[in-house]
Amino acid sequence: MTTHRCFGIAAAAFLFLSTPGLAADPESCKTIRLSDPGWTDINSTNAIASVILEGLGYQPEVQTLSVLVGYQSLKNQDIDVFLGNWMPAQQKFIDELNEAEAAEVLVKNLTGAKFTLAVPDSVAEMGVRDFKDLDTHADAFDKKIYGIEPGAPANENIQRMIEADHFGLGDWSLVESSESGMLSQVARSERAKEAIVFLAWAPHPMNNNFKITYLSGGDEFFGPNYGGAEVFTLARTGWSAECPNAAQLFRNLVFTIDMENEMMGKILEEGKDPEDAAAEFLKAHPQVLEPWLAEVTTLDGEPGLAAVRASLGL
Repeated sequence: MTTHRCFGIAAAAFLFLSTPGLAADPESCKTIRLSDPGWTDINSTNAIASVILEGLGYQPEVQTLSVLVGYQSLKNQDIDVFLGNWMPAQQKFIDELNEAEAAEVLVKNLTGAKFTLAVPDSVAEMGVRDFKDLDTHADAFDKKIYGIEPGAPANENIQRMIEADHFGLGDWSLVESSESGMLSQVARSERAKEAIVFLAWAPHPMNNNFKITYLSGGDEFFGPNYGGAEVFTLARTGWSAECPNAAQLFRNLVFTIDMENEMMGKILEEGKDPEDAAAEFLKAHPQVLEPWLAEVTTLDGEPGLAAVRASLGL
């Protein structure tokens, strides 16, 4: 896996004010703008951050933006924080931000993720276990690969693979859709016992809801270890110096695959609003709050852990 490169921007040093009654951040930091590409994993992490921020007296503002627009908004300083920098899939965007000195890495918030093409187990049993096996069964797939929303880096990788005729896929097509739309198609195909190849990733409840096989052989386009990925939290350049207390919270927010699978299940399977799901998750796992709120106060300088616990009724 390619190593995530910092943008050549040193993380801004900051003075943490912990004395009760002193504002940890200026009032200008009260509204915190978060980007969400519409992926359930980022819905989940944004929701957890939002519930905690609200308990601290901040006002999170989540904006649903495509990956492309979200990165442009970060560059233009219209977004403060992005919790969904999947690497190495989004290397191109990082290179552009690096060139513009437009953002900084706050933390690696998830390890153990993966992201590549997959098929149902029944299709793998037909002999489709590697990218090179796809074209051998082209008619069964109707020469279609199902992706996510237009502009997503993973879709661009698939399109690049098609245009270069890698694995004999030059006459195949990419079907772009939303995450939910793609998974609905997977469910329909599985019920009809029809072949389908689609983008799959972890964390995601799809790994529990469907019996799927991740395809090998896609290292050139998705990276080794089945598109093994790390996810980073980015902030626009200067934000962590302007809002050091909020930045400390985001540096502390590190998740696990199990955490995100549980959150995503509440949203996708139980139909819960992301913030309701986050509040329920935090009440069920109050032990996560202490490390996440270490050295974090409310906006007006009061102890952060006590304030968030009180806001959750703990």
